[in-house]
Amino acid sequence: MKKLLAGIALCAALVSGAYAATTMTTAPTESWTVTNYYKQAVYDPKESKIGDIDDVLVDKSGKVTGLVIGVGGFLGAGEKDVIVPYSAIKMSKRNDKWWLTLDETKDDLKNAHGFTYDKASTTWVPEKK
Repeated sequence: MKKLLAGIALCAALVSGAYAATTMTTAPTESWTVTNYYKQAVYDPKESKIGDIDDVLVDKSGKVTGLVIGVGGFLGAGEKDVIVPYSAIKMSKRNDKWWLTLDETKDDLKNAHGFTYDKASTTWVPEKK
């Protein structure tokens, strides 16, 4: 009976220790929240609005790899979704709001290859022409 209780106590300690290892006591330094990007406007170098970020792409390791930007259209109708590398977006703060810029114009992105979201595979796939 003592061995059984000791085994149960050991298992409980191992399990509770495993849970403690998966949480953090502080936020990682130099980390950003996805809300700094998601649904935010993106501007060209001349400060003209290009579009809005519709999605943030993350790889299996958790690294942000790309941003889906909705370009053109009016209130979402006729909008084209393009994907740009995460590293292409520059971020700064203006008047306590995040300001995102891309070294491309709206026309550049309108002429870029488009993507559509496939709900079945939960991925962005090249647009069919």
